[in-house]
Amino acid sequence: MTDFLHIQPAQEQRRAFARWAVAQDPKLRTVGPNTFEVPAEAFAQASEEILIGSLVNGHRYVSPEEDAREGRAAPGENAPETEHGVPLPEQEAVPGEPLPELPDTTYGPDAVPLDPIDADRYEAATSDATDGAAPYACDDCTKTFSSERGRDSHRRIKHPGS
Repeated sequence: MTDFLHIQPAQEQRRAFARWAVAQDPKLRTVGPNTFEVPAEAFAQASEEILIGSLVNGHRYVSPEEDAREGRAAPGENAPETEHGVPLPEQEAVPGEPLPELPDTTYGPDAVPLDPIDADRYEAATSDATDGAAPYACDDCTKTFSSERGRDSHRRIKHPGS
């Protein structure tokens, strides 16, 4: 029995991958718009360049050549723990004391801090403000809602113990 892998090449490698796939004997077929079904033995013979950046069975292909170019440690090597490419500071837990705060750089340049739930905005969005007819009233307070879902969400957030 032959094992097959589903490979979705990176966008910039699709044409090169397709050229390689049709050069195989027998030709490799597609199983989706951008996904090829490749026998495991053919996968082992594919060039590294056409595999870099691809997804193999839904997982990113880890290439030693790409890691070397990017300056990343190869899998299994002792690399310092990092988050978003930034080394994490040394931390040692002391019983009864909180860990030191991480510097803002550990969140990366794209990070957007999340705002806590704004209760007033939530109430305005879930309460009935359209036509005054709110058939679903909260049993624990005076709020009324236009849907059961809105009322139930309100109860879970505002009255969790009831």
